[in-house]
Amino acid sequence: MAAAARTPRARRRTTGDGTHAGRDSTLADARAGTITRSGTRRAARSATGRAKAALVQIHHGDCLDVLPRLEPRQFHFCCIDPPFNTGSAKRSSRSGEQLGYRDSFGGLDAYIAWLRPRLLAIHRVLRDDGTVLVHCDWRASHRIRVLLDEVFGERRFLNHLVWQYGLGGSSPRMFARKHDDLLWYAKGSSWWFNAPRVPATSQRLKGQTKKATDVLEVPSINNMAKERVGWPTQKPLALLELLVGACCPPGGAVLDCFCGSGTTLVAAARLGRSAVGVDADARAVELARGRVEAVCLAD
Repeated sequence: MAAAARTPRARRRTTGDGTHAGRDSTLADARAGTITRSGTRRAARSATGRAKAALVQIHHGDCLDVLPRLEPRQFHFCCIDPPFNTGSAKRSSRSGEQLGYRDSFGGLDAYIAWLRPRLLAIHRVLRDDGTVLVHCDWRASHRIRVLLDEVFGERRFLNHLVWQYGLGGSSPRMFARKHDDLLWYAKGSSWWFNAPRVPATSQRLKGQTKKATDVLEVPSINNMAKERVGWPTQKPLALLELLVGACCPPGGAVLDCFCGSGTTLVAAARLGRSAVGVDADARAVELARGRVEAVCLAD
């Protein structure tokens, strides 16, 4: 028995002051290693987040002034959500701060005249295999499609997408309006497209996915959603990630020259695309910059 007490294991267990020093030392080393690895992972995530945020540039100004300063033929995909010409101001609030912009152009003809030179400026900075997607609604979609035919050519029309959502009111005099229009045009005879997958709805394909159609059923952002940042026309990140992933190749460049709260820019950065955003409202630019940085660092 005495000999057994002198085995290496017994000596390790009674080293020094009689405590389990060897085991404690091993556990301390293990904890230190865990902390070191955890710190390394956090540092790596932080570096990755900063790298994603660095992919995004945001300019304050009218895109008609900013776009001519950019190099031509550099963007794979331009996704814009310009004012809809609703005839009234768009307002919202964030922490007591009033956000919004004037959304009235003095009639539809004046609105189209305002939009035309901006689409021409977008045409210049798109690559020859680039595409543009214009988000609009019932007020002007018919005229914007004619304008896009004029600027890009009617043979460059690719899709009339419908974003179907559930929120909003109804009218006793007409069908409830529950969708926006997204008009997709190519600059040249070739373009990049990766069909997005969405959950299948049939019983036969339950639990599987299918290719998305030209009707995109993505819920709008409700007023209590954590995603909401206060900009009055903010669109769901899920919608923009679907569009950027479908229309811009990996490593490609995205443009949004009415970037608002920066959802398109966030989607591009999260998907590994570079992006340039432009907005005439300084509050929108500040909001977009903060949001891009926060979301990228949190990923």
